[in-house]
Amino acid sequence: MTLGFVLLVHTAFDRAEQVARYFAANDCPVVIHVDGKVKQRVFREFRDRFKDDPAIRFCRRTRVEWGTWSLVRATQEASTRLLEEFPEVRHVFLASGSCLPLRPVAELRDYLDERPETDFIESVTTDQVTWTVDGLETERFTLRFPFSWRKNRKLFDAYVRLQRRLGLKRRIPETVSPHLGSQWWCLTRRTLESILQAPDRAELDAYFSKVWIPDESYFQSLVRRFSTCIESRSLTLSKFDVYGKPHIFYDDHQPLLERSDCFVARKIWPRADKLYQTFLDDNRPVTRRGEPNPGKIDRVFSKANERRGQGRPGLYSQARFPSPGLENGITAARYNVFCGFEDLFEEVQPWLARRLGGRVHGHLYHPDRVQFAGGETVINGCLSDSAALRDYRPEQFLTNLLWSTRGERQSFFFGPNDQPEIGAFLARDPNATLVVISGAWAVPLHTSNMEFDEVKTEAARLQRAELAFLRELKAPGVAARLHLWTLADFVVNPKEKVNNVMREITGPGPRRLTDLPEIRDLSAFPVFLQKLRNAGMKPQVMGSFDGH
Repeated sequence: MTLGFVLLVHTAFDRAEQVARYFAANDCPVVIHVDGKVKQRVFREFRDRFKDDPAIRFCRRTRVEWGTWSLVRATQEASTRLLEEFPEVRHVFLASGSCLPLRPVAELRDYLDERPETDFIESVTTDQVTWTVDGLETERFTLRFPFSWRKNRKLFDAYVRLQRRLGLKRRIPETVSPHLGSQWWCLTRRTLESILQAPDRAELDAYFSKVWIPDESYFQSLVRRFSTCIESRSLTLSKFDVYGKPHIFYDDHQPLLERSDCFVARKIWPRADKLYQTFLDDNRPVTRRGEPNPGKIDRVFSKANERRGQGRPGLYSQARFPSPGLENGITAARYNVFCGFEDLFEEVQPWLARRLGGRVHGHLYHPDRVQFAGGETVINGCLSDSAALRDYRPEQFLTNLLWSTRGERQSFFFGPNDQPEIGAFLARDPNATLVVISGAWAVPLHTSNMEFDEVKTEAARLQRAELAFLRELKAPGVAARLHLWTLADFVVNPKEKVNNVMREITGPGPRRLTDLPEIRDLSAFPVFLQKLRNAGMKPQVMGSFDGH
């Protein structure tokens, strides 16, 4: 009986009972502290389950609150009783009700017996701490924290600001060397008794009771005063996310937990039946184990933290909808937007589909309906062709489309007659390739059968819309790959310009572009532009046609 456990329990009592009985069955006494906030009836029922086991005891209860002295006091109460009632114990292991042994407890006992004078506790000086999240380091020892960070956050923050403004600082006791570390430790009897029976304990307790999150500093600091051999690490595997919240382990984490070679892990999901069945079975096949090393799985958790903090490019959810500029990629895949091509060329959509592969849609932002490729009414991701649904969230419509069809390049047409809200989004998306022939929308107008006054009105409307779009394309912060020509510039050598675009989109090929769709008849177009000028409208986006 050289190893004893202190269990801090506040929920999942059935799992805490399993673990406590497992320790006791392996000749390890256990003292359990049940949170004082637990109803007396629930506590009595839980305590009565252990009447038949003399190796499991309970200590006086304390109402525990995160980040306060109550957690240290609960640990003191349980540790004191364990040391008093089980004098054979040489090491005390602090765990919670959500902890689970990953290796047979006999291996842990043998490991500690080989190191009878070693204290295992993470204990680092405040200037070396890099893991605090939105917290205080040195100031947690020099300021006072009488208010709860969780329950009275405004008072907590206001009092901290007041102390800083007035320059108020507490005196750190001379016998204290401020250190921080994980709450979960394994200490020798000699060190733990020295801490609990220190002649100046009352003064130390009064000081640490006003330290912020004292369970991360009380034992971590005092162990430096009394221990003769410290290994500054915890034997408990405990991982935290980017917000400082502990990772919860589920059944599918079993291989990861085994790979760590750690003796104990927290925090285990209470309904992870497979984990409890596996790790509480000492008859399971023995695997080759090495020194406990949580670093073996750090890469996995680093990637998980990165994904949780940054998300996946182009994937949005209600749980992770970042502010503009913090999206980690606003769309999931490369795509192409062609402006003016369908106005200038005959049958350009099937030609682009042959050249580019993937899907070439019509006008996804047409005012009447979404023009999916092939006339589809519903596409991947259950996106419908409803203009009303699309216009409710035009940017998310596109991001959902690209996420749902990733692996297949998407292309679509866009023009001044389409819903304009998406324009700024396209301009700042580095995944977008924008191929714009400004003024091409006027080509079908000049051959239309509308009255000229109607044509002039429509031309003025479309030009205003395109000018607004062009301003967005020329604004600071444009990240899209942009190919922009006026209509007059483009028709001078269209094959060369289109060939350059195709090479950028599909990559360099062995042959140059030799065919283009037929360009609509532009012989009367300069006259049409002059007619617009004569009628009082100034064409601005078409470029200069010789002689007009």
